[in-house]
Amino acid sequence: MASTQTHSSARPNAGRVRRSALAALAGLTVVSLLSACSYGSKSTKSNPAPAAAASSDAPKLSADTVKIGYFANLTHGTPLVGLQEGLFQKELGGTQVKTQVFNAGPSEIEALNAGSIDIGWIGPSPSINGYVQSNSSNLRIIGGSASGGVELVVNPDKIKTVDDLKGKKIATPQLGNTQDVALLNYLATKGYKEDPQSGAGDVSVVRTDNKVTPDAYSSGSIDGAWVPEPTASALVAKGAKVLIDEKDLWPNRQFVITNIIVSQKFLKAHPDVVEAVLRGSVKTNAFIKANPAKAEQDANDAIKAAGGNALPATILDPAWKSIDFLDDPLAATLQSEADHAVTAGLLKKPNIAGIYDLTLLDKVLQAQGQPAVADAGLGTKS
Repeated sequence: MASTQTHSSARPNAGRVRRSALAALAGLTVVSLLSACSYGSKSTKSNPAPAAAASSDAPKLSADTVKIGYFANLTHGTPLVGLQEGLFQKELGGTQVKTQVFNAGPSEIEALNAGSIDIGWIGPSPSINGYVQSNSSNLRIIGGSASGGVELVVNPDKIKTVDDLKGKKIATPQLGNTQDVALLNYLATKGYKEDPQSGAGDVSVVRTDNKVTPDAYSSGSIDGAWVPEPTASALVAKGAKVLIDEKDLWPNRQFVITNIIVSQKFLKAHPDVVEAVLRGSVKTNAFIKANPAKAEQDANDAIKAAGGNALPATILDPAWKSIDFLDDPLAATLQSEADHAVTAGLLKKPNIAGIYDLTLLDKVLQAQGQPAVADAGLGTKS
């Protein structure tokens, strides 16, 4: 019923990506995911961000540098805030942080495979996709980062209840992306019939880049959208109403939207560096909880510094408040999201056993007197 990730065993050619993504796949998955948390960005171009300054008098860890990737999006608030506040560099001492900002999940996975980054914040979909496509050899999920921040927002003049969705046009960021699967799964559970590839059916699912979704709503081209923040709040600012907060569809109102991955090669060679980054992540999430206003401003400043547009308070404030930053990767919801993709008709069930290695996260948490987190039977040991 919620945000699910889908992944392809082969990415289709650009000209076929919309109409034959499913048919092109012959392996474990059926949809090429171009973005999980990038709010529908279709670009695979990555943008370098300035490197942080390492402490000149602190000892280096086992690596001279650690290369970190993330998106300039609110659901990636942990790296945005932690880098802005210097919390990661403090834990890494003389080991220098180098960062790279990505627009889409596949480009970040490609960078991880190529060694251009070592650790990344990324959505569940490309994580599963990268893991499955590499036959379980290229990455591990080592921690959680964010939950929530996704809503179905609709035109209140046309849609007042779920029953009113029939015959309406509802946008999602992209064919097979997290929110696309969430919508298709939800519609299936409500008895609506849909063609998952074309989006045709009782409800017209319109794949629309989130950058243009607000204008599409204003023009009447769509009647609503199942989208992540800040797009949902941007639509609300234009008069839309929240029909469904995806949190309400999940046990304990939690589901993974961003997690932390690492190259298996880097994890084996530099566990001390990975542990330091995880300490920085845990301390950043604690900082966000203790200093919500400062953290919100940090995130907005970081988005602007990365070449984006700072968000106005009318959008930033509600969007930020809808996201929960946490260390637990919510592993059980990752399997559920994959199952939802199967229900939606977009995924042949993949084998994601071993995708988690939470050894170092548990070590960091236990050192701070916090309990270990569960891997839902999908874990391995480094």
